[in-house]
Amino acid sequence: MKTLIRHPYYRYFVPALLLLAAMLGASYLLGARLLPQLEQLSTLQLGVLASLIAGLFTALGALPIFFIQQLNKSLEDSLLGFGAGVMLAATAFELVLPAQQQAEALFASDLVTLAMLGGGLALGGGLLYLLHQHLPHRHFMGGPDTPASVEKIKGIWLFVFAIGLHNLPEGLAVGAGFGGDNLTAGLALAIGIGLQNLPEGLIVALALLSLGHNKAVAFAVSLLTGLVQPLGGLLGAWLVSLVDLLLPFVLSLAAGAMLFVISHEIIPESHRLDNKSQATLGVLLGFIVMLGIDIVLE
Repeated sequence: MKTLIRHPYYRYFVPALLLLAAMLGASYLLGARLLPQLEQLSTLQLGVLASLIAGLFTALGALPIFFIQQLNKSLEDSLLGFGAGVMLAATAFELVLPAQQQAEALFASDLVTLAMLGGGLALGGGLLYLLHQHLPHRHFMGGPDTPASVEKIKGIWLFVFAIGLHNLPEGLAVGAGFGGDNLTAGLALAIGIGLQNLPEGLIVALALLSLGHNKAVAFAVSLLTGLVQPLGGLLGAWLVSLVDLLLPFVLSLAAGAMLFVISHEIIPESHRLDNKSQATLGVLLGFIVMLGIDIVLE
């Protein structure tokens, strides 16, 4: 037992359990209280409102910068991993599985279902790839990732573009999640995306501080980038409102965009400083938390 207590990961065990219990309890209360009110809103209203609230969690996560200057790097990577785990579970349970169920019910063909979901996933990932190739941005813990033609764009705007690239597909996913009157899936997505926005907002704000920006600017950037999510939410909700036949495709498109962000940005960032074990534990915890939220809200 003494050996276990001295293990470097043990100190995260109890806080992790408390976090899991708190998130599941909060999700249950939110679901019980909000679902009756949400049923009165349209898909567009739900998509915009839920993605706005989730986006504001980016600024909420940045609030600790007024009290701290930096995070332990292993904790920072654990938080990034947690966000990746939440996004992975949300992608699987709230986007891909509902898309599969909708496609099978609409078309009654495995081939059509596979073509629609595969096409949506490929297009979603491809669109994000093109944006990453042509829109200048800066990684959380690394240097700028910019095309040579736009290297003159420096500093703070690189972070704005980077978080915008993360938040747009997340907002799209939240908005699309309310398609087909699936309130529980949309609410679970909004809660999950809001959760992963908390560490993301803090890490980005701390990165801005490390570059010499003051706390007010760092917080303002977090708030500004969070407001990108309602734009994605509006787009996602509008697309799934057009034609029922589009719903599986839009859900899978949002899933492809999310998977690209997870694989291309968040997980590589969490492994940059060789804290792979901590980041992986964060992924597992985030996945479990999101799974719990999904189960509680069903």
